[in-house]
Amino acid sequence: MRLLHVIGIGAGDPDQVTVAAVKAMNDVDVFVMIDKGAAKQELIDVRTRILDAHVRRPHRVVEFVDPPRDRTPRDYDGAVDTWHEARARALADLLAAEPDDAVGGMLVWGDPSLYDSTLRVVDRVRARLDDPFDVHVTPGVTSPSALAAAHATVLNRVGEPVLTTTGRRLREDGVPDGVDAVVVMLDSDCGFLALPDWHVHWGANLGTPDAVIRAGLVSDVGDEIVRLRADLRRRAGWVMDTYLVRRPVGR
Repeated sequence: MRLLHVIGIGAGDPDQVTVAAVKAMNDVDVFVMIDKGAAKQELIDVRTRILDAHVRRPHRVVEFVDPPRDRTPRDYDGAVDTWHEARARALADLLAAEPDDAVGGMLVWGDPSLYDSTLRVVDRVRARLDDPFDVHVTPGVTSPSALAAAHATVLNRVGEPVLTTTGRRLREDGVPDGVDAVVVMLDSDCGFLALPDWHVHWGANLGTPDAVIRAGLVSDVGDEIVRLRADLRRRAGWVMDTYLVRRPVGR
């Protein structure tokens, strides 16, 4: 393979795919997708709908099975490193079967630069090769951008910083002093419940027909969000949610 496009596709809505992403997709011979199992087949289906909507040239789709990952490790960084290495081996084996002049593509939810492992895995694959393929990255609409748009709000108050973090870090570290707005991703445990006096803007499966949003004081809407999240997982088979929490003014 001579070139691999890593393409941000936004939060799942074919209409959120950028013109640059459409041009990149129409340069691809073979799209690589990660099979995460039957429960998350919709993640593949969303990507397929995006290809159907925007790609006008002949292409193929190939899949490799996502390696298992330890979800409750004692050594979190070590477990992620092991998972990335297993993904890199699987991706390398798949790409090795493609013609030398092929152009590949990987569709990344949101944007490849924000809480996504694709580029790290691709770097590991390239490091194995004497003559590595080139990589072209196309940015996409991020989950925080989609969240703010869904709520018709701005992530930051005037002149204030916004911390972007994960649910695990929010639970372990709390909110640093001087930070009044936090965007949280990858939180299956609803860490906002520890901030009952804060205001939350929450959204799940944004950009898809199953999208759900709620906003209000955590003490008022927190339990409802937990129920909505559980119902969505049962109905859709997966949940990808993001939320913004803001400290009350004057506290």
